[in-house]
Amino acid sequence: MTPTSPEPGGEPTGAADAKRRTVEANGAGTSASRTVNNGAQLGRPRPLVVAHRGSSAALPEHTIGAYMRAIAEGADGLECDVRLTRDGHLVCIHDGRLNRVSNGTGRVSRHVLAELDELDFGSWHPGPAEPEPAEPEPAEPEPAATGAPVDPRTRVLTLEKLLDAAVGAGRPLQLLIETKHPTRYGAEVEDRLVAMLRWYGLNKPDDTAVRVTVMSFSELAMRRIHPLAPALDRVLLTEFVRPDRRDGRLPIGVNIAGPGVRVVKANPGLVAAWHRRGYRVFVWTVNEPREVDLMVELGVDAIITDRPRMVLDRIGP
Repeated sequence: MTPTSPEPGGEPTGAADAKRRTVEANGAGTSASRTVNNGAQLGRPRPLVVAHRGSSAALPEHTIGAYMRAIAEGADGLECDVRLTRDGHLVCIHDGRLNRVSNGTGRVSRHVLAELDELDFGSWHPGPAEPEPAEPEPAEPEPAATGAPVDPRTRVLTLEKLLDAAVGAGRPLQLLIETKHPTRYGAEVEDRLVAMLRWYGLNKPDDTAVRVTVMSFSELAMRRIHPLAPALDRVLLTEFVRPDRRDGRLPIGVNIAGPGVRVVKANPGLVAAWHRRGYRVFVWTVNEPREVDLMVELGVDAIITDRPRMVLDRIGP
């Protein structure tokens, strides 16, 4: 499927099909319904397990293979970062520059999508660090089965293609989308994001199996999203907590706290402070078994991890 961004009068390729494939959430809500497989925690809803940039310990981050693996592993949700290309497409790339995750160079924002599509976004990764799930679901038919030539490159992932995969999974999934700032395009990132979500019918998550949450380190971005898509949850990501917010307060327009795991380890009482004020707590990036145990003990609402299978094995189905 050739990805295209929404333009006035035009719908993204695949959006119409995705709308037809969208199913009812069957009880999907803002917290997990399953309980922790641990006697000390029995009866407490277990945290959501969200695959950070896909199953990115095993496969290259922000690639369709990493996300399809996370779905096959049973992750409750997927997390991605989005940036705008020079020609207005939303692509799933964390860094502002291409050097770390591809064989390209320079800023993402200075390239058009066609240029990014010529690069390899997978060869930098050392390969699977954990065993494959028992029944992995392929992202698309193998080239040999279709007669298409084999392309050894791992292609850039557009948000459109990720949305197609999430909706096509046919089961409840949380999709956490982080808008990256600062950027030369400013508010256009949020404008484009909400426009695409509207095409897919995902700006009102109560009606769909895929529930979108928008995240950012930028308080300004959170304020922009609120009027554009008031039904969406909004997570303010933090690497430290300001002294005037240690009582659990969050800025206007934010309804979920998004601390880094180091913040929680250094200040475990913050989780209860946020909960007392009615906020949920999504913690990133939780990759070590002891960290998982602490997050469960503290009762966080979502664990964002590069290793979704390890976390699920540790806390139970």
